[in-house]
Parts: sequence; C-alpha cells; structure tokens
Amino acid sequence: MRTEFLPFHVPDIDEAEIRSVEQVLRSGWLTTGPKVKEFEKQFAAFVGARHAIAVNSCTAALHLALDAIGLREGDEVLVPTLTFAATAEVVVYFRARPVLVDCCPRTLNIDPERIERAITPRTRAIIPVHFAGQPCDMDRIREIAMRHGLAVIEDAAHALPARYRGRMVGTIGDITCFSFYATKTITTGEGGMITTDNEEYAERMRMMSLHGISKDAWKRYTAEGSWRYDILFPGYKYNLTDIAAALGVEQLRKCTRFYETRKQLARNFDRAFAGVPAVVTPVVNDEVEHAWHLYVIQLDLERLTITRDRFIEELKTARIGTSVHFIPLHLHPYYRDTLHYDAREFPCATQAFERIISLPLHTRMSHEDQQDVTDAVRDIAKRYQR
Repeated sequence: MRTEFLPFHVPDIDEAEIRSVEQVLRSGWLTTGPKVKEFEKQFAAFVGARHAIAVNSCTAALHLALDAIGLREGDEVLVPTLTFAATAEVVVYFRARPVLVDCCPRTLNIDPERIERAITPRTRAIIPVHFAGQPCDMDRIREIAMRHGLAVIEDAAHALPARYRGRMVGTIGDITCFSFYATKTITTGEGGMITTDNEEYAERMRMMSLHGISKDAWKRYTAEGSWRYDILFPGYKYNLTDIAAALGVEQLRKCTRFYETRKQLARNFDRAFAGVPAVVTPVVNDEVEHAWHLYVIQLDLERLTITRDRFIEELKTARIGTSVHFIPLHLHPYYRDTLHYDAREFPCATQAFERIISLPLHTRMSHEDQQDVTDAVRDIAKRYQR
C-alpha cells in the first residue's frame, strides 16, 4: 500500500521553463508579443501547418474556428457526445445547435456511420474529437464532409503529437484546435493553439482573437508600431500571453521525448493487464500513432461484483488518483433537457460511461508509481471477480 497519494496528473516542469518565464518577466513584455510569435512559428513547424494562432484555451480555439467558417444562428454542428463540455458549448455561443453523435465501442471516437445519419440541410460542420489521443477515422470523416460540403474542425485537445496514416494531427482537417491546459501532453497552464493551411481562416481567427483589431495590433506598443488601430469586427479577448508562451516554447522542445515516455507507460499497462479478464485495455487502430494523453480502461462489469464507481473508490483507498473521461453530454441536464436527448439514442457512449476509468499516465511517474497502479487494479479486479 502506498503511503502517499498518487495524483492523476503532475505537470513536467523544470528549470528550463522557469528560466524562460523569468526572462520574459525581466523583459518587461508580459502579454502577447515576441514570445507568442516564436511559439506560433515553432508550433506550426512542428506539426507541419502553414499557420498557427496561439490563444488562451482550446475552447477559445474552437469558438474562433466556428466563427471563421461563418457559423450562424440555427445552423447545426455534429459533435461526439463522449467529450468535454467545450466541444458543444462553443456551438451554443452562436445560437446554433450541437447535434450529438454516438461513439465507436472499440476506440470511443465519434462513429462515422452515425455522422452520416445525423446530417441535415442545416449541418455546417463536424467536430471530431481525438479521444484520449487516438485520431478519429479521418478519411471517412473528410469524405463525408466533402460530399456534403461541410467543414471539419478537429478537437485535438488530447492529440499532440498524434498521426493519422503518417500525417500529423494539425494538418488534416480544415482547422485543428489544441489544448495546453495543465493536464495536457504539453502545458502553458492555460492555453491553446489553432492550426490551418487556409490563409483566409487564419487571418480571420488571428484578428478575432484580439477584439477584431486590424493586423498585428500587438505591435502598436513597439518601436515599429503605431498608436492608431482599426476595429474591423466585434472580436474576443482570446490572446495568449508571453508568460504562457515562454512555458510553451520549452514544453514543445520536449514534446517528442514526453510522447516516447507516455507510449512506453501505455505499453507497460497493456502488458500488466493482459491477464486480467475484467480489465479491457485501449484498442489502437493500425493506421494511427496514439498520443497517449490518456490511458482509459473499460471494466467488464459482468466479471465483477462491484460497479465502476466502487472500483474508483477502491483505487482511491489504495491512494491512486483516477478520473473519468467523460460524462457524455447527453447525460448532462442542459443537453438532456434543452435539446431533449435520451440515453437510449447513444447506446455505446452510455454503456462506455458506466465502465471507463482513466488511470494516471504522465511523464513524472516512476517505475514504482506505475507498479503501484497496476498492482492496485489487479488486486481489486481479483478481490471482486464474479
């Protein structure tokens, strides 16, 4: 039994990030400025996109993406029900309708077959979410989108760095949105990034991220800038700070190393649970490289005498932190009552929700930490086997 609680996630920050932030603090330039521009340039090069726009959250990124495609009141956007609130709430910002779609039982990603059935004359876009870091079936989704004239906006909050058929996530859809929240594969505390190859979208999103002010508004406080500016549209306050970007630049340098560590941790879990009938490990499709933001097991409840919730409590007693990704949107009061969704419309997501547990998976985990997790899971599964 562990003596100290193992957190679900611990950010991997060291002296390089501290020095970078200190340099920004000493520079006198704290908000959006040269460090943000450096981060954007390096991020675009890392994923292979023409444009990268840094913002203060993935939620802001998704909102700006929908604005860029011209979403209007009464339009519809297809989103997975098994996702975080942000994916759907940004649609509601426009007084448009998020149309919830069930997931595939194996990968828990949005089901392309159900996407096809959910399209109506009002549908404007699809937002596939790369659940846990595994890319969705993007060939199918793009083919459906092209046939119906729809935009594809990828919610890649979990998917840095992930690949689909050799292509980096961030270069596949019309627009891709990343998260740098504290628990993500790289972090700026709070923050996000948008990538696109579309010049028009990029210009619109960059402008709208800072009050709809004309191009390079941040330069007005530099020697090369001017105090005069033009507000072209009523925009938003979504810019990232140089303080946050200082973290991002250093974290991006470690992104590949972080990924290799998480991938090895995932392999270790796979091996450890191979002989545990009540634990179903993640399925990874052959054509993808999983980013391993999350390691999500599913419990075979027919082989256990306890529920998923009780299993989590037992892990907590063993001093192991966990989480659940996610409570499907159709089970939340707002979407259930306002949009009149019924759990029976989403059999895969509803069943998965009753069985999923996200185990700790982060680069600060030691071999002993991971052994404690696997021992606890195996012990609970054995004690409560049916």
